[in-house]
Amino acid sequence: AIWASNLRSFMTVLGNIVAVTSVIAVVSLVQGMNAYVSDTIVSGVGADNFTIQRMPVVRTEADEERVRNNPRVTLRDADAVRRYSENIGAVAAQSGANASLSFGNETVDGVQIRGVTRDYIHFSTFDVERGRLISPAEVDSSRPVTVLGWEVADKLFGPVDPLDKMVKIGPLHHRVVGISKKKGSAFGNSQDNFAVIPFGTFRKMFGARPFGLSLLVRPKTPEVTRAAMDEATVAMRIERRLRPSEPDNFGMFSSDTLLGIYQTATAGIFAVLIGVVSMSLVVGGIVIMNIMLMVVSERTREIGLRKALGARRRDIMYQILTESVTLSTFGGVVGTLLGAGLAQIIASVSPLPAAVQVWSVVMGIGITALVGLFFGMYPAMRAARLDPIEALRRE
Repeated sequence: AIWASNLRSFMTVLGNIVAVTSVIAVVSLVQGMNAYVSDTIVSGVGADNFTIQRMPVVRTEADEERVRNNPRVTLRDADAVRRYSENIGAVAAQSGANASLSFGNETVDGVQIRGVTRDYIHFSTFDVERGRLISPAEVDSSRPVTVLGWEVADKLFGPVDPLDKMVKIGPLHHRVVGISKKKGSAFGNSQDNFAVIPFGTFRKMFGARPFGLSLLVRPKTPEVTRAAMDEATVAMRIERRLRPSEPDNFGMFSSDTLLGIYQTATAGIFAVLIGVVSMSLVVGGIVIMNIMLMVVSERTREIGLRKALGARRRDIMYQILTESVTLSTFGGVVGTLLGAGLAQIIASVSPLPAAVQVWSVVMGIGITALVGLFFGMYPAMRAARLDPIEALRRE
């Protein structure tokens, strides 16, 4: 019966196809964005590390005004955190500033220069693809050596091996000892446009009191991360002589903190977006119900004849419900394929990432089957209640 009226059947499920295509595409883009942001935050902060900096993560102008006069983080703070906590395995100070790098006739502007202390080698956020990291001895002696980000090395050297070459960072020359792994971009900003140098060299270039100093802290084990953060908070408050009634004048956050802020900020938006798109499924279900009511009217003689020959009410209901669910599920399958394809196309032509999850495919097909069952129930009950004599007489 469905195939005999294939054009009408296709128009019946067109609403479901459009609805499921939209739902799958939106869910895939949302899941892709969530995974992308999570990976970016974890790779930038570290899965089990936490960061101490001058200002916390602020959400309102009032919070920003309150912490604007916070004192800078210093190396004395790093010593205090290391000294007062038993659960902390490493504390590294780092600071950043922008400068130009040059090699021969090639120059790269706006490179982020990161000055680090000796414990930086204990953090997974610093790694190399070729060469090696700067050794603790080289950091302590402020040797003019550097580890370049992948993009900086590619722009300066191209196919030439950059190891042991001398690059000019600001006014000073540094020897390249390593090339960092390629990390790609985050929200359109490159994560490979940097150079790592010893902290002593950094202070010679940008001043003895760098403004953007922050502390990277690694607990001894992931299980004591919360305790380590509490101990670091106490150490910072003692070092800064804060009274119990005074608030913290520094910021502390981990990857979980940033992920929580992101999820809080976007959960409502994503839920409303998916909800609005899902409303089109209701429209598709109403279309299916109207078409099935028309089918019942057109096939009154067939239904009357079947009942006259002994078909029970449930047999008639099963017949109509089967057609309704089949049509709706077919629309769900086609819409799922189109939605996944649409999400991949959007991801390929834009910065938005996409991730098609198995659960979203199951959800899309399952919901359309339920829509077909729900909106096919009334036409099926109406067909089952037909009196066979009246049905045959109507023809």
